[in-house]
Amino acid sequence: MKRVEPSTSKGPAERFTGDVHPTIVLSGEDPSLVRMGSVHFAPCARTAWHSHAVGQYLHIVEGTALLQERGSDVVKLKAGETVYTEPGVEHWHGASDDSFMVHLAIWEAPVDGSEETTWGEHVTDQEYSGEAVVDQKAGVTR
Repeated sequence: MKRVEPSTSKGPAERFTGDVHPTIVLSGEDPSLVRMGSVHFAPCARTAWHSHAVGQYLHIVEGTALLQERGSDVVKLKAGETVYTEPGVEHWHGASDDSFMVHLAIWEAPVDGSEETTWGEHVTDQEYSGEAVVDQKAGVTR
């Protein structure tokens, strides 16, 4: 048996807006490639746009979460709900404006050792509020 010592830190400003504290709960060792983080978000806090090479599950532990895939509407998730984002799909997630939120993020590292997560630009206040949906492929904001 090996005891795992999780580490918590403040999320870096280039990847998050607002007060976000990720804890890496586990980072699997060969042959396991599973990763899991518990992430605490203050109201209005959120990730930047990003994608995962092998996809990602989010399980909402407490509070109300907002999630948006690029080109789609903002989706609201409650505690107890789980959502899957497909590999390579740009998305963001965070807390609603009136609730703290905690989620478990579960993903796998790519077998070839390439980057697990590709980070993009910050989510604008208009995107966060659902006022703007950016469809990068079509080059339009609606």
